[in-house]
Amino acid sequence: MKTLTVFTPTFNRAYCLGICYESLVKQTSHDFEWLIIDDGSTDETKSLVQSWINENKIEIKYHFKPNGGMHTGHNVAHKLIETELNVCIDSDDFMPNDSVEKIISLWRKYGSNSYAGLVGLDATTDGKIIGVPFPTDLKECTYAELQPKYKITGDKKSVYRTEIIKKYEEYPFFEGEKFVPLYLPIVIDRDYKVLCFNEVFCIVEYQNDGSTLNIFKQYVKNPKGFAQQRKILMEYVPFQSVKFRNAIHYVSSSLLSQNWNFISESPQKLLTILAILPGILLYFYVKYRNRK
Repeated sequence: MKTLTVFTPTFNRAYCLGICYESLVKQTSHDFEWLIIDDGSTDETKSLVQSWINENKIEIKYHFKPNGGMHTGHNVAHKLIETELNVCIDSDDFMPNDSVEKIISLWRKYGSNSYAGLVGLDATTDGKIIGVPFPTDLKECTYAELQPKYKITGDKKSVYRTEIIKKYEEYPFFEGEKFVPLYLPIVIDRDYKVLCFNEVFCIVEYQNDGSTLNIFKQYVKNPKGFAQQRKILMEYVPFQSVKFRNAIHYVSSSLLSQNWNFISESPQKLLTILAILPGILLYFYVKYRNRK
């Protein structure tokens, strides 16, 4: 069995998925399999992937499912993965040629059952690091500590032990919505730390149709999903300022979904009450930005 699964949830991304494929073919280590979770694509994704399977250059597994959103792709992937380690590489991203070799060698050298996995850096196509790298003396941390404690910003690439992610509940599904922010790392934080490395694991290209560049639209279209994320962050993140910021967003998302029971459903009821006024202001700001 391979050591690492690279899994890619995708929806109608045949036009850019080939970049990810080519980067995996060029890996200096092929101790991995590529698991593609097709979230109901209506383009030529299936036939394209089949042509790559026929080429037999790398090990590929393809799974088609009804369209449900990126988080449901993660749910399915987490059930199917059997390798020791796994990493999600989005359909519009790709890996430097030595990423697989680097991930596995770092884990073999420094990893243990005490850690959930390891986290590295994302970079742009011109080599610029996304956000702020780790302090040189930082060896381990929790995901929730990155910004509040260490002032580390920007997307990072997490690699998890598969037996760890299988311990936790899957992302919920909300009728009429297709997006729940990926909060699982925050839940894992309560039980495990991750190893930190200033090594680039992924090259990021933000597409015009991606969730990152359409966050205000996502916020309005998927308020229950965002409210779920905010509840998790209020409950699990150990920093009061972060809890309050998420309470504000929780109020805003609850108003967008017309959930008038948001106080009783909150894991931080007093904080939520204090956040009502700024939450209302954020609600109107989001509505305004979405109209623009």
